[in-house]
Amino acid sequence: MILDYEWLGPVMFAGALVLLSLGYPVAFSLGGVAILFGIGGIVLGVFDPVFLTAMPQRIFGIMANYTLLAIPYFIFMGSMLEKSGIAENLLETMGILLGRLRGGLALAVVLVGALLAATTGVVAATVVAMGLISLPIMLRYGYNKQLATGVIAASGTLGQIIPPSVVLVVLGDQLGVSVGDLFIGSVIPGLMMSGAFALHVLIVAFFKPDLAPALPAEVREIGGKALAKRVIQVMLPPLILILLVLGSIFFGFATPTEAGAVGCVGSMVLAAANRQFTLDALSRVCDATLKITSMVLFILLGSTAFSLVFRGLNGDQFMFDVLANLPGGVIGFLVVSMVTVFILGFFIDFFEIAFIVVPLFVPVAQQLGIDLVWYGVILGANLQTSFLTPPFGFALFYLRGVAPPEVSTSDIYRGAIPFILLQLLVLVLIIVFPGIVSFLPNLGK
Repeated sequence: MILDYEWLGPVMFAGALVLLSLGYPVAFSLGGVAILFGIGGIVLGVFDPVFLTAMPQRIFGIMANYTLLAIPYFIFMGSMLEKSGIAENLLETMGILLGRLRGGLALAVVLVGALLAATTGVVAATVVAMGLISLPIMLRYGYNKQLATGVIAASGTLGQIIPPSVVLVVLGDQLGVSVGDLFIGSVIPGLMMSGAFALHVLIVAFFKPDLAPALPAEVREIGGKALAKRVIQVMLPPLILILLVLGSIFFGFATPTEAGAVGCVGSMVLAAANRQFTLDALSRVCDATLKITSMVLFILLGSTAFSLVFRGLNGDQFMFDVLANLPGGVIGFLVVSMVTVFILGFFIDFFEIAFIVVPLFVPVAQQLGIDLVWYGVILGANLQTSFLTPPFGFALFYLRGVAPPEVSTSDIYRGAIPFILLQLLVLVLIIVFPGIVSFLPNLGK
């Protein structure tokens, strides 16, 4: 590389981020930047066209990637469960069950958010479902707007860290580690997130009962037998599905891809049990799965072209030298990578971050001897935090789209702040104590 043109790699990376921030489609932004800088590099004599001959092989490698096959399975499972009415039934049942407690409805939202995360792993579906179902009820019975919106948005983001998570599938592929290990390693951090949210709700309800009142007796009293029957019918099937999907991975009976296929079958059974499994519903679920999976694959193709040209311009070596020689060694690298992912999470989706930024971090993390499974889990927890952070948190936008007019955007933003701090606290804990992540994967070996 001629010294005068070492800036091409970093400028190419910055150009892609500018296009993404302006709202251009991700795949076309990456592919377009790759074409422009590839042509420019050839004209300047600093890019060897032989790099482009590797593109077909890379594409066929993506198509043959067994790990990525888990993505359409988990998307299908989440979409099918969304159509089956499971979220609505869970929220209603948990609300009645916990309604006698101050803050019971908010606590029900946290628990249902964790259950939906463990069965769907789709943030948008969870936030929208709980926003439509639980927010009007919470407001009707006197809940504080900020607490109600904050707990819904935060609980919806649990799908980022609690397996089976599409985020973890993508990160596992990009990091080159077992998705099963990532799933198992994220169980305790996911439970810690859920527990922190629930504890916050209980503390707020204890010290400020007017912010989170109990449900009136006439609303929650449906009879002991009827409640017990409803709990069994509504809560037992999702728990069995979670056991089938995650238990089969944890005990080594199935790979994440195989467990995803089991989850698809289980979600269809649940939909049929709820009398929601129709040809029209199946068609809409398949359509949603096809759209999201196609988007992911197009992003992968664009990112492959981008990485080839970026490498041909020695951009990867430039970034490696910068990141590997940061002051503070491992600590300096972790600070820079975590801050970078956190900030980028304000503006772009996790797919872009996983396909553009994470590959730059992986060689440095390997060079520094960092456990990539642990690193993948903290990246997932970091991405979860960015989903919730104003002013561009995606979960906040999802909730704003379904919130009633009396809930302002400032209510949603202010309500999210305590939960952001809780997420950051858990993130710091799993960074300082790596055993939180490694305990379960090591236990299974």
